[in-house]
Amino acid sequence: MQGALAFCARVEHKAAVNGAEPAGWKALRSRPLPGASADGEFRVMEGFSGLRRNMVDCQLRTYDITDRAVLAAADTVPREVFVPENFAHLAYLDQPIALPGTGRALMTPMVIVRMIQLLDLEAGEDALEYGGGSGYGAALMAHIGAKVTLWEPDSAARMLAEGALRAAGAQQVAVAATQPARESFDAILVSGACETQPESLFPLLRAEGRLVVIEGAGRSARVKLYRKSADIVAGRPVFDAAAPVLSEFRRPEAFIF
Repeated sequence: MQGALAFCARVEHKAAVNGAEPAGWKALRSRPLPGASADGEFRVMEGFSGLRRNMVDCQLRTYDITDRAVLAAADTVPREVFVPENFAHLAYLDQPIALPGTGRALMTPMVIVRMIQLLDLEAGEDALEYGGGSGYGAALMAHIGAKVTLWEPDSAARMLAEGALRAAGAQQVAVAATQPARESFDAILVSGACETQPESLFPLLRAEGRLVVIEGAGRSARVKLYRKSADIVAGRPVFDAAAPVLSEFRRPEAFIF
């Protein structure tokens, strides 16, 4: 196992290069759908396919991610289209990526994929991603077979998500700026850390619905899985993880006299 992890580390190190400046997202919104590119683009996609498989084998499988449908989604959805074009070479590294011009970030592959595994999605269920930035989590859940809505209040991030989802072939994901018209969901993924409990999202859970979120900030942050039963929402911590904090769920600063 150590040899395999060392190999993975070398591959990921070679994938990162220095000096790239954040590019705009105009090119993303005009990208062709997968399979419609020129020969050169096919070669690039083949390279990203290798990085994607490396991510699955060397990051996800070693992080207690075993669900076949979840792994298949991670091995299929092109994570590189959910970041600025000049950041594509970083898409499969174990690090969050800030989305320029927005207040959002793309969470690390291991964290977001394991959170989705906790939701235990079934095909046909209604799922919500809140604060998903460019929509990577929504695309993964859609690939699993859920009927997905991305609720993204950040207008700049929402525009990026529309382009990224189109580029990934996930146009079936509904994108909303405000609380979705659908009254309730079977599963909710909160794609960012919350310093306060996301109680405002609990009413959107159906009976036996699940919500997964990172609560806390820094080293004290933990992923919690909530479940609704008989109108009571109860949660339990599952594993330690950190992510950029969603601004709307920051803890108010205490006033000091």
